[in-house]
Amino acid sequence: MYRTMAIGLAVVLLGLSAGCESRWGSAGIGAVGGAAAGAGGYEWKIKSEMNRVEEAYREGRMDQREYEIRKDQIERLSILR
Repeated sequence: MYRTMAIGLAVVLLGLSAGCESRWGSAGIGAVGGAAAGAGGYEWKIKSEMNRVEEAYREGRMDQREYEIRKDQIERLSILR
């Protein structure tokens, strides 16, 4: 999550320094900023799913084998790992 925020901040700073000089610069910065925001939302969803699986395991609604399988699946979906 911190990596996504750092990338977003870098994009904003780059946009403030040079992005407004041309239409293509502004469009490129907008596209990168949108991608960073999308990635942040995707990672938030991954984190929410991991929390849900961990809670189900703690409450006994899921055995350890199922927990390990789901945890591995969720970690594979993450783009930041």
